Amino acid sequence: MPEAEQVALVTGATAGIGLETAIGLARSGMRVILHGRDPLRTEEARYIVADQSGSTRIESIVADFASLAAVRGLAEKVLAAHDRLDVLVNNAGLITPRFRLSEDGYELTVAVNHLAPFLLTNLLLDRLRASAPSRIVTVASMAHRGARIDLANLTGPQDWAPLKAYGRSKLCNILFTRALARRLDGSGVTATCLHPGIVATKIGEGAGNVAGFGWRLIKPLLTGVEKGAATSLFLATVADPTPFHGKYVIGRRVHMPDTPALDDNLAEALWAESARLAGLPA
Repeated sequence: MPEAEQVALVTGATAGIGLETAIGLARSGMRVILHGRDPLRTEEARYIVADQSGSTRIESIVADFASLAAVRGLAEKVLAAHDRLDVLVNNAGLITPRFRLSEDGYELTVAVNHLAPFLLTNLLLDRLRASAPSRIVTVASMAHRGARIDLANLTGPQDWAPLKAYGRSKLCNILFTRALARRLDGSGVTATCLHPGIVATKIGEGAGNVAGFGWRLIKPLLTGVEKGAATSLFLATVADPTPFHGKYVIGRRVHMPDTPALDDNLAEALWAESARLAGLPA
């Protein structure tokens, strides 16, 4: 009996790390679903991945992660089209230069970078379990260091700044991975998160006038997107991902995140608040 085709979903796959991750997964032989926010850019990305990987098993799907309804719609489409899901790469993310609210009335950075992947992962979790061994890879960042979150003001912090909001969202990614991994113990599904390096993508250009200008100046000196995608690809394809389950990874090694990211009580409280905000059972 032929081996079942493996299916991977990569969010934020129209450029940068996400696009390179999608290319690598397609080259590995997986059917790849590319997610993007803009229909034209997402379709262009599908052509790029097909051209650079030589694969014809590339699909595109559109959803704006600033809307939890759109995230739900994305999950419904994936579940309707595929009876298995082997890899979910939570890659989509942003830095916004000014305070903005999502469609649901939540601070945009935490909405897109944390609540959207939290909801998407939970909606796809049963399919991932049924497809085990499978894996969930979430792109966090070293920017979580020094960040602190106040759950009472998670979606409307009083001391908002572009990089501060981004760091908080990345701390949420790591705490989410820890809480998710505990829920997945023994299921055959592994959950990991990672720092991709300081990568020459466009994300830093949204960090406000001064920080954004600085980012553009140093961008030519930063890690290329291919190297930036290397850890995501490693965790998505390594033969035995279990040593990385629930861990924070840089390169191919487990690293210790900042102290608040190791707080399991905070991780559980964040899970409960995120579930409430996303309209999921706690």
